[in-house]
Amino acid sequence: MKNELLLDLKFRNLINDCTDFEALDELLSTKQVSLYIGFDPTADSLHIGHLLPITMLKRFQEAGHRPLPLLGGATGLIGDPSGRSTERQLNTIETVKGYVESIKEQIGRFLKFDGSNAALFVNNYDWTENMSVITFLRDYGKNFGINYMLAKDTIASRLESGISYTEFSYTILQAMDFKHLYETYNCELQIGGSDQWGNITSGLELIRKSHGADTKVIGLTVPLVTKSDGTKFGKTAGGAVWLDENKTSPYEMVQFFLNTTDDDVVKFLKTFTFLSHAEINDLEASVKEEPHLRLAQKALAKEVVTLVHGESKYLQALKITESLFSGEIKNLSGKEIETGFIGLPSVTLNEATNIVDLLIAVDASKSKREAREFIHNNSITINGDKITDLDFLVTKEVAIDHKFIVIRRGKKNYYLAIFA
Repeated sequence: MKNELLLDLKFRNLINDCTDFEALDELLSTKQVSLYIGFDPTADSLHIGHLLPITMLKRFQEAGHRPLPLLGGATGLIGDPSGRSTERQLNTIETVKGYVESIKEQIGRFLKFDGSNAALFVNNYDWTENMSVITFLRDYGKNFGINYMLAKDTIASRLESGISYTEFSYTILQAMDFKHLYETYNCELQIGGSDQWGNITSGLELIRKSHGADTKVIGLTVPLVTKSDGTKFGKTAGGAVWLDENKTSPYEMVQFFLNTTDDDVVKFLKTFTFLSHAEINDLEASVKEEPHLRLAQKALAKEVVTLVHGESKYLQALKITESLFSGEIKNLSGKEIETGFIGLPSVTLNEATNIVDLLIAVDASKSKREAREFIHNNSITINGDKITDLDFLVTKEVAIDHKFIVIRRGKKNYYLAIFA
């Protein structure tokens, strides 16, 4: 292996499989390569798991190659059976178009769109929208034998539970994408998750049938990101960790990565950050020698949140973190509370409210008896001040900016009350 980019990907354990590794090594070492990764618009935001394919595009671009992020305006209407045991709920064309625009804006923050290797968005809806069913069957379906498709893991795994022709056809649509991008942009490389191997090889098969068996196109897969205990990465008690700050705040993302286990933190540093090999090796040593300092977790949170949201949002999240740790809630502005506590259990207040009633309203306690016990046990603070009076009245006068009440129960449970 001679290509520096591939050596870096190997160090980061980001290579799962490749259809022709020697050819890829040679290709990347001798010319600028156009490559694509597909993103199906199944929601109005990408989540933290999508950060791996996004950073793969960024790594290739920084090495001088041209990324073609593909927005699945068509495949998003169909549904990829990969990793699914049931049919995907179909969305309307207008809904998917809205998702495409949101995802396009998110991915666009990570890549550059000028220069000799400028990124270019492509949308497979553009070359399938007006295709007739006769054209689809004659020009594409004819190239795929039923036995060949049934052998694909994504399809074979669904035969017992059932799979519609719609999702059965997904692999053909993805093969069409690779062929179109090869013919239009000389795209020679497709990258996807390890669960996309069957779809990627379908694309290679279609291109070689159309352009000759010696056509140089390559498929590369990256490992799916999982935690050391085998559970899915990117999930919290509140659901997915989103790249949209209105769904998952920078503060929540900082907390997510700060809570990474020692068993996982080095893996995630390699996967999601652009730190050098030496920096990662030093942090790996710190995990072994001084784990109590959690230097690796802090570096991971800083690098990822800065990458996704920018340095100012990371510093704001850090300020919120430090204020919560110290209990100095009054150091925060109303704006910092508003942006930092998205997703926190909250309640809207229209008038002054007794502390006991507020604890119940915001779900900090299940009953008045339990709420009184929390107060008696000195477990409740309001904006950093400990509350011991059962008759304490929560008013706009004690609220930050006359609007925000941050309630803490114990050491880690936070709730928010907002005056209308």
